[in-house]
Amino acid sequence: MVKEKVSIVCHYSEKLPYSQDEFIESIQSMAAQHYGPTEIVVVDEGGRNAGKLDFLPAGVKVKHVKGSFANHATKVNAALKKCTGAYVLLVHNESSQVVLRKNALDLMVMALERNPKSVMVYGDYERIEPSGERKDVHLLYHHPGRLRDTVDFGTAILYRKSFLDKIGGLDESFNAADLYDLRLKSSEGREIVHIGNRYAGSLYTVKAPAKGHNVFDYLLAGKDVQLEMERACTEHLKRIGAYLAPGQNYRKAPGKPDSAYRKCIASVVIPINNRPEFIGPAIQSVQAQTVKNVEAIVVVNGGPDDPTVPEAMRYAKGGDKYDPSKPPVKVIVLDINNIGLSLNTGCREARGKYYFQLDSDDQLTPDAVEKVLEVFAQDNRIGMAIGSYEVWEKDPVTGKLSRKEEIPVVTHDEWTYDNGRNNLLRINGAGAPRVINLAVLEEMGWFDVNDSRFSRNYGEDYNMVHKISEKYVIGRVWEPIYKVVRHAGGTDHSIDQATIDRNDEAKDWMRLEALKRRQALNAKKKAAQSKAARKKPAKKKAAARKKGKKR
Repeated sequence: MVKEKVSIVCHYSEKLPYSQDEFIESIQSMAAQHYGPTEIVVVDEGGRNAGKLDFLPAGVKVKHVKGSFANHATKVNAALKKCTGAYVLLVHNESSQVVLRKNALDLMVMALERNPKSVMVYGDYERIEPSGERKDVHLLYHHPGRLRDTVDFGTAILYRKSFLDKIGGLDESFNAADLYDLRLKSSEGREIVHIGNRYAGSLYTVKAPAKGHNVFDYLLAGKDVQLEMERACTEHLKRIGAYLAPGQNYRKAPGKPDSAYRKCIASVVIPINNRPEFIGPAIQSVQAQTVKNVEAIVVVNGGPDDPTVPEAMRYAKGGDKYDPSKPPVKVIVLDINNIGLSLNTGCREARGKYYFQLDSDDQLTPDAVEKVLEVFAQDNRIGMAIGSYEVWEKDPVTGKLSRKEEIPVVTHDEWTYDNGRNNLLRINGAGAPRVINLAVLEEMGWFDVNDSRFSRNYGEDYNMVHKISEKYVIGRVWEPIYKVVRHAGGTDHSIDQATIDRNDEAKDWMRLEALKRRQALNAKKKAAQSKAARKKPAKKKAAARKKGKKR
């Protein structure tokens, strides 16, 4: 059997954040591949007068592509023009040393040959920490719902050269989204192949510390980067038939007018488990609302022995903090810790028109309900409104809250009226608090109760945003009306990789289901348009015949 050539593309610069000896080690691992024939293409950002790479060991031959490049895409495309192989291994070694295992290409080429409809292969790798500790990095298997631009595909990825030629290489109009765009294109109508590792099966090693988990990373990336990522995702959705055009499929929200809810317009549901120290401030933030016809429904899902129960009961009728002049507090006790069950139970007990989200360790600003009601009044097609929030931190010793000034107000301003529901498919959140017309919530079938794939008390509200946005307008409050309180026991940060992967699995599955629903909506729309187009000539012919008979 004739072996196809593989071209290996890597990067060199005098500004690499690791030593020249480590770069040489990377090149040697490429030259030592058991698979052959191969060629190594080194793209150098040093300009036309860059050196000759004469520091490389004798016998290691490379194609040296020198120049000044406008961005990453132009740099890679310059290298691709020099590639003569049927396959191209792109090694992203700009920020970390990458050393290939001797049989890496054997395995990756074999995987592509076994999957003739695929054009991209990636695999698990090994990370070497600064301490010298080695850790296996197990990547998630790909499916069409993995639309996040933050999905890790590693730093050595094999492509079919014919595919790269067909799409014209990387899109040079992108300064930041070129690889994301390439990955999306690689998935369209094809499977992206993942090579897993159980034991000693990593394809390569990366010498770099693990990147800490930060749910606010996207805020720090910059608006220009986010707009590029949005454009890449939007064009992908259009190509696969999952794009929802501005205004498409919107309808009037059901239910009585707000004026019919004089006793209670908004029901604030607070699910909680073993957090007695937080429930008081949460309830107080509800009772401090400028709109008084609201209620707090506390759903304790730790059973009757949960210490939160007596603390919450202090604010209910008969408790020492009960005040009949303030919005009422109802306490419901469940003995199953299931967030969806808690939310649905609270919503079914609600007297208001709107369900209002409040996590047990967070707080509402006094004008939160007022601001949200103003938004709902703007458009009768709004089924859900989402606010903006500030991040605060609780001192573990004093218990005092302080504003984390380094994190700007989280507005999720990537949510635009025209394209927010499409862009949501790549973003892991949509903002807080979430406020839903209860009639719309019932229409959607209520929140998941851990009966959806991968869902484990996580992402219920994110999934609901997708569902509602496909039929109703999502209103937005751009001022901060919510305080997210970070603390040692919080679930949104300082979590291990297994939990991060589990959470990503859940939301990516929700994205996959959303893609299917959107594609079905567009297929139905297209069929209706086609049917109408066929009827039009028939109607004209019938009208002409009728006119002829009259004559």
